[in-house]
Amino acid sequence: MTKQSHYNVGIYVRLSQEDERAGESISIENQKKMLTEYVSKQTGWNLVEIYEDDGYSGTDFNRPGVQKLLDDARSGKINLILCKDLSRFGRNYIEVGQYVDYVFPSFNIRFIALSDNVDTLDRNSSAMELMPIMNLFNEWHAANTSKKVRSVLAQNAKEGKYIASYAAYGYLKSDDEKHTPIIDEPAAKVVRRIFELRATGITPTQIAKKLNAEGIPIPSDYRAQMLGKPNMYKNTFHYWSHVAVRNILSNPIYIGNLAQQRYTTVSFKNHKSVRRSKDEWVIAEHTHEPIISQVLWDKCQEVDRCASHGKIMKKGIVLPLNSLMFCPDCGAKIKLNGHAKKKDGSVNYFYACGTYSRCGASTCTTHYISRKQIEKIVLADIHAKAKYVIESEDEARQEFLKRKETDGTKYLDDARQQLAKHQSRLAELKMMTQKVYQDKLLSKVPEDLCLETLGQFRAEEAELTEKVKSLTATLEQDSKARDDIEEFICRLKQYADAPELTREMCVDLIEYVVVGDRPKDKSTPRRIQIYYKFLDNGLADGEKPELK
Repeated sequence: MTKQSHYNVGIYVRLSQEDERAGESISIENQKKMLTEYVSKQTGWNLVEIYEDDGYSGTDFNRPGVQKLLDDARSGKINLILCKDLSRFGRNYIEVGQYVDYVFPSFNIRFIALSDNVDTLDRNSSAMELMPIMNLFNEWHAANTSKKVRSVLAQNAKEGKYIASYAAYGYLKSDDEKHTPIIDEPAAKVVRRIFELRATGITPTQIAKKLNAEGIPIPSDYRAQMLGKPNMYKNTFHYWSHVAVRNILSNPIYIGNLAQQRYTTVSFKNHKSVRRSKDEWVIAEHTHEPIISQVLWDKCQEVDRCASHGKIMKKGIVLPLNSLMFCPDCGAKIKLNGHAKKKDGSVNYFYACGTYSRCGASTCTTHYISRKQIEKIVLADIHAKAKYVIESEDEARQEFLKRKETDGTKYLDDARQQLAKHQSRLAELKMMTQKVYQDKLLSKVPEDLCLETLGQFRAEEAELTEKVKSLTATLEQDSKARDDIEEFICRLKQYADAPELTREMCVDLIEYVVVGDRPKDKSTPRRIQIYYKFLDNGLADGEKPELK
């Protein structure tokens, strides 16, 4: 590179979040002052522009400031790049080396890292010879810093400190030591509505459409409005999406729990965000005031696990039983097949076997049933069960327990007695084992007899331990079954006087419905089996539904 009499200088300054802990010595303003003073003392140097990246890691060259610097260098706007040291320009030793050794010389651009005494005009200097080592050290420093930062963040998360850069939508970060989330009521109102809509069975996509239709700002736009700044995410479309809605619905922060470390980066060089598995999350419970109740959260999780979310009609609604009905012959869903318009202008929808609809009569039969008919049948069954509960709750409870195939009260009482007996005997065996060891040590009993006795005790102990495990599991299963029945009874009572079948009611109560084909003999009743949540098991993948 030949020395020029005149240089158009581009100053580059950078500060990362990690650098901020180092104080004023490398602050943005300190770098600017130092470098501009240096330029002013040079003859024939003209400062063209100062390029700045504040809050960016040096391992990634996709920084707006450095990219503009490189564009201006290639266009000839500047022919000298000045920075405080090599680490300010970058901490990726391969990329820094490529720019300094190959790219800049090819465009006849002089590069100076002032504090490191690096000047590409003098390629024979000791500093230039040591530059590869300095670049390597800078990258090691970046890796080591990244490791330390990750460790600190993980520890802070475990201690219940809110470590996110920005508070989740619906919250603000307080000024206390833990940056405890505090409710931001205008946004919290939207969050509650999202959960309430989801609890009724409305899909995230439909929720997003509602929010967009009402002109509700997306979280990043709302945050920008609150800060009085433009949205930092310049490529955003400014519309709610099903992804944004799902992110809110899946975040436990809204029930007062901090689930942190949910995302990480590929490496200290590659800052692409990747989602961690749930077992890697750091969860701290009851750290702040919740926006929604645990009951509402659980309901939304239940909706997510539902057998189906149903087909959305043109009017934006989901019919109550859509995608919850199955054919017992082929196992396919009974699907909405069409509608018939009556003379009065009303529409009657009807359902048919999905296999029949797709492939014809050679594969399955129609299983035709009108919407009104099936909804009337299901609603009547729900009303009947609700009436049974209201009039004879204890009797209904026992009947529901039988349906869950739990063991009878007498057997469970026997199980509890057996468990207590086995646990008592295990305690005796422990004491007796200690006594045998003492006798052995004191030579009160021959060693061979001691060993034989201990062997017998161990065998009995192993047998009793297995029995205790089995009985404990049985009793726990029964306890869960009883809790399920209580929840089912509670939900039934809510719909005792329901005038019509709704999607929310079906999501609350029904696992699925099996619809038998219409019998040829009209005097024969049609077989329809309703499987209820908390009473019956859901369908496993590939499992064929059946009529009992």
